[in-house]
Amino acid sequence: MPNTGPHRVAILVYDGVTLLDVAGPAEVFKEANRFGADYRIVLLSPTGAEVTSSLGVRMAVDGAISAEPAFDTLLVAGSDRYPRAQVPAGLVDAVRVPAGAAGRVASICTGAFVLAAAGVLDGKRATTHWQVAHQLAARYPACRVEPDAIYVRDGNTYTSAGVTAGIDLALALVEEDHGPDLARDVARALVVYMQRAGGQSQFSAPLQGPPPRSAALRTVTDVVTANPRGDFSLTELARHLNVSTRQLTRLFHDELSTTPARYVENIRFDLARALLDQGHTATRAAILAGFPSYESLRRVFARKLSISPAAYQRRFSTARR
Repeated sequence: MPNTGPHRVAILVYDGVTLLDVAGPAEVFKEANRFGADYRIVLLSPTGAEVTSSLGVRMAVDGAISAEPAFDTLLVAGSDRYPRAQVPAGLVDAVRVPAGAAGRVASICTGAFVLAAAGVLDGKRATTHWQVAHQLAARYPACRVEPDAIYVRDGNTYTSAGVTAGIDLALALVEEDHGPDLARDVARALVVYMQRAGGQSQFSAPLQGPPPRSAALRTVTDVVTANPRGDFSLTELARHLNVSTRQLTRLFHDELSTTPARYVENIRFDLARALLDQGHTATRAAILAGFPSYESLRRVFARKLSISPAAYQRRFSTARR
């Protein structure tokens, strides 16, 4: 994007907005100005009235979004209200026209629900917080949701994962405008990563989800958890449950949309994560969780989280020293 003058960044806020969704990206752009950028940041609300954040902090704004000319960048902050409820018509209407006129439009965390409700994400790839990504996909099927991404760009539309991922996205926008050196200076000044390794799955809850509905599959969960180092090949699982391998495979496919082998792997993976959180070495965690070797655990971590077990442990081990 050519740097021909001040770059106008508008952040849309509204009652219930998540404060960090606003402050994080704004701080990135403000810090970039210290290194030679020229971002002009304005906070706007749908009506021009001040808003109250999810923390109860009142926020003064610079005006109504409809009263402002087109922006170079429009950011829509998130709120924990709208995964739980439909986005109000007034907020949808406030976004639709400015988003179409902006040079680029972006959402922070659950701000993706606001963009999707306004039709901005129709036919586009997008992400949001991992806890509600499935709700975004179900509510707005025209949007192609990528639940593991820290942020996603599709044309001039950007979406980011939960809260602090807004900082990652803002750094990416600064890099797009001014190159990697300036963006790197900003990241160092804010003591954050220039680019976070791995996707947001590394921050998510265990993968197993709710227990299976059928008694047979619940038995598989119980048996593997009780003795993760046991032999749980398809043949052994079918024999244990006194069903055919074909029937067992069909049960897993119909109820869980996976295979018996992948389900057993997920259980072992969750156990390994818990063991790493408890302070076990990666090698010891692999053995106790039923993986044949550290290398096999490392491959699963790389496939699921795009980081190694050791890197995961460094990030999520206890803060106590």
